[in-house]
Amino acid sequence: MNQYFVYALGFFAQSLFGARSIVQWYLSEREGRVVSPTLFWVFSISGSSLFLLYGLIRQDIVILIGQSISFYIYVRNLQLKRFWSTIPLFFQLLLVAIPPSILLLWFQQEPTFALEADLSFTFMFVGITGQLLLNCRYLYQWYFSEKANESVLPLGFWIISLAASIMVVAYSIARQEPVLLVAQSLGIMVYLRNIIIYSRSLPGR
Repeated sequence: MNQYFVYALGFFAQSLFGARSIVQWYLSEREGRVVSPTLFWVFSISGSSLFLLYGLIRQDIVILIGQSISFYIYVRNLQLKRFWSTIPLFFQLLLVAIPPSILLLWFQQEPTFALEADLSFTFMFVGITGQLLLNCRYLYQWYFSEKANESVLPLGFWIISLAASIMVVAYSIARQEPVLLVAQSLGIMVYLRNIIIYSRSLPGR
């Protein structure tokens, strides 16, 4: 497959993730507190669908594992936002089938991944850990959302995001993965800004 098309797919998926961050950042700045808008989750599930396809083409298990975990948490947040029920049932079923379908296709391929002979185990470990944290942060977010009975983005979510993003940037440099490198480098700024907004909104500040 044409390399430029593959990278275009990856960058487009990441642009949707970037759009969710911009929307969330803008609305948080406007309200003076960290908010969790519906559009954040719509962009999330759209970007995740495309990035799963990118991970399949690139045969990158780091991407596939991470996105498969977070995908259904995006769905749950859309349910908490009362948006999921507005999607026709056919499309709901189509969406929830995406991660297992992508993983099934990956298992049927003859992997070229093979522990990446050109990549040290250390960077592989850092990359997998960072990507898992980026997606498992949504488990943390999910817990607090269920506790509050509404979709929220707590402070710990942004702290985990920042630490994980730095790890993925290191992995991206080692693997020469431009899509993750650009996306996570930009994400670091958004994560830092949300931490600052949170600190300013704390009682007594």
